[in-house]
Amino acid sequence: MKLNIALLAGDGIGPEVIAQAVKVCDAIAVKFKHEIKWIPALTGAAAIDAVGEPYPDETHEICINADAILFGAIGHPKYDNNPSAKVRPEQGLLKMRKKLGLFANVRPTFTFPSLIDNSPLKRERIEGTDLVFLRELTGGIYFGEKGRKDSGETAFDTCTYTRKEVIRLAKKGFELAMTRSKKLCCVDKANVLETSRLWRETVQAMEKEYPEVEVSYEFVDAVAMRLVQWPNSYDVLITENLFGDILTDEASVISGSMGLMPSASVGEKTSLYEPIHGSYPQAAGKDIANPLATILSAAMMFEDAFGLKEEAETIKNVVNKSLAKGVVTEDLSGDKKAYKTSEVGDWLVANL
Repeated sequence: MKLNIALLAGDGIGPEVIAQAVKVCDAIAVKFKHEIKWIPALTGAAAIDAVGEPYPDETHEICINADAILFGAIGHPKYDNNPSAKVRPEQGLLKMRKKLGLFANVRPTFTFPSLIDNSPLKRERIEGTDLVFLRELTGGIYFGEKGRKDSGETAFDTCTYTRKEVIRLAKKGFELAMTRSKKLCCVDKANVLETSRLWRETVQAMEKEYPEVEVSYEFVDAVAMRLVQWPNSYDVLITENLFGDILTDEASVISGSMGLMPSASVGEKTSLYEPIHGSYPQAAGKDIANPLATILSAAMMFEDAFGLKEEAETIKNVVNKSLAKGVVTEDLSGDKKAYKTSEVGDWLVANL
């Protein structure tokens, strides 16, 4: 199979972890007789520095014409620490999601047997955790009207959702639940927010189309609490943009490191695969960042974008093997030897 993949390394540790994922993907391509064409493109702070725009038109053309997108991370302190900056790397991410129609962010959270005690939560609370968040990605408060008034003394951000936006995200949630344990949780704040009441009534109306799915409705604050208490009580969760942004980061630490969890952003055409961690600029250029989340995102890409399940399972198996043998970066090594980012990538390729 010929695979045309847009490669958006981005900022900070993005280029380093992407480089390891490329190594692994190329080794998989050789092993299973595929041909990968990588098409690099600029985004984030790197794109601002080069062309003054965080998501250039040229990058969009590359993405829209690719079979899939493998993405690193964006963000840089020189923009984070400047509240008056007119152009920011994150604007490129929002623009990319909107222009590519990436309306559903799929974020799994699961545990690794060899790392169960690395979690900040007790073993008995997290064993068996295997949940998936579907976060709506192109609506809500991040895309609503915003601004200042009263001479800059008052700020506002508007949260807006249409029923159509809720339906298309919830449909993916119901469909995913049907392939798993047929449990779906709709996360909202319907006791306070009108947008949440729209979410709840819309999902309730869809229940009859999926009679085998057991649907529950929980307030976002209760879910935030239960993710710490009993995360293994959840399976598939759907929620709006802001709630999903916060809850998925909370859920990510259950596994023991943010450097372990993959994600996908899917939509109308091209899907994007990325690690859930940020650009971690403090580690940039030091060859210490954990590349496994990016490599597992590549595994998601092989399975979901190309239907290559055996290739995906091969990547996941070699990652599990590296964790069991302690071939890990400093975030997971404890008092044992820490491997460099590039050394982890080399070990995975050698053991495929």
